[in-house]
Amino acid sequence: MSTTELAELRRTIGQLRQCVGALRSRYGDAAAVRRLVNDVDRLDIDACELESPIPAQPKPVDPAQVVKIPDGPYDPALWQGADDEGVGGYHRDHR
Repeated sequence: MSTTELAELRRTIGQLRQCVGALRSRYGDAAAVRRLVNDVDRLDIDACELESPIPAQPKPVDPAQVVKIPDGPYDPALWQGADDEGVGGYHRDHR
């Protein structure tokens, strides 16, 4: 990102912060306003990271730590008697 783009981003975040401040004055400490404040803060943090001269480099992956997961189907016996979380045991007879 160029210096001009970063400056424009900073200016826009500042304007957004002012708008959210006006909303806070009008609506108080409503949950939606708190979320907007949090979102603006996160945008500001991300903009700061873009301005840092050295972007974060991913850590190299140690091949010995990689766990290979087979593409084939799992043995159905692994799931016997288990409920699907959140579904509430849809395999049971509901009468």
